[in-house]
Amino acid sequence: MEKKIVLVTGIGGNVGQGILRNIKKTQFPIKIIGCNVTDFSAGNYLCDTFYKVPYAMDEDYISAINSIVENEKIDLIIPSTDYEVYYLSLYQNKLKTNVVVSGLETSKNYLDKYLTFLHHKKNNLPFAQSYLPGDYEKGKFENYIVKPREGRGSRGIHINPSDIKSFDDSYVVQELITGREITTAFYVSKEKTLHGFITLERKLENGATNECFVNRMYDKQLQDILEKMIFCNHFIGSANLQSMVRENGEIVPFEINCRISGTNSIRSNFGFEDVKYTLEEHLYQISPSEPNITDGSAIRIMLDIIYPHNSNISELKDNSSQHYIF
Repeated sequence: MEKKIVLVTGIGGNVGQGILRNIKKTQFPIKIIGCNVTDFSAGNYLCDTFYKVPYAMDEDYISAINSIVENEKIDLIIPSTDYEVYYLSLYQNKLKTNVVVSGLETSKNYLDKYLTFLHHKKNNLPFAQSYLPGDYEKGKFENYIVKPREGRGSRGIHINPSDIKSFDDSYVVQELITGREITTAFYVSKEKTLHGFITLERKLENGATNECFVNRMYDKQLQDILEKMIFCNHFIGSANLQSMVRENGEIVPFEINCRISGTNSIRSNFGFEDVKYTLEEHLYQISPSEPNITDGSAIRIMLDIIYPHNSNISELKDNSSQHYIF
């Protein structure tokens, strides 16, 4: 394969770091450029070169990305955060290279949980019943959760708060559903068809998957939901459906992310290699490999990256400093 150069954004988070590890796993001849909003983060050691960029909503974000594209001759951008997906889709016509993002309306609808609810209701798709705080009638749900409409990673969540009216319309109220929590990664090919999917049942810690195992119990129901979602949207590449399963088996989605999700480093080891599919289709212009789902479970652990001769971590910029992993 031809040598290529790929920019991965948001390398400070578990999503970006998983993407970096999966790019390396493919053994494709790819130079990896990483960027983040801080000078140094855990993902730096996985990159060949690193750049600091503004937040995605900053007016200088697109110009900063284009500067990296020109400096490094980037062939493809793979974003790892929801806001970057939205803004890169919004300004896609200003970018000087290709980027893997879903269509603008789809990216917008799935950035905002209340818009997601309205979109799914309009298209007769399942989604957790949602209300703006000002519209919620007391007693509608036995238990409820209030969370930011554009929140992520379980930040800013309130369970059964006494005064819902104290929250403004940047929040959404949903039923607090008990049952199994599942996360379903799916890949939409250039032909706009479902290339495959995998579901993990999981336990969360600080909003991210800590333990999980492959769960195929709901594949038939999920395939039906995913195919209907694809028909009503403009997904490109990988996306993620988060759901609760009630005791009666009803699947209730509560969030959709239009990007490669945080379990990508796990699921690639269970036969669903959506980072590889992304590179095959959007970087090398070849048909994506076929998924081959296997059973298994996983748990995440912490590791340390040691820089023995650097006393100040703020001086570290990229992978050039001597380091080892412990």
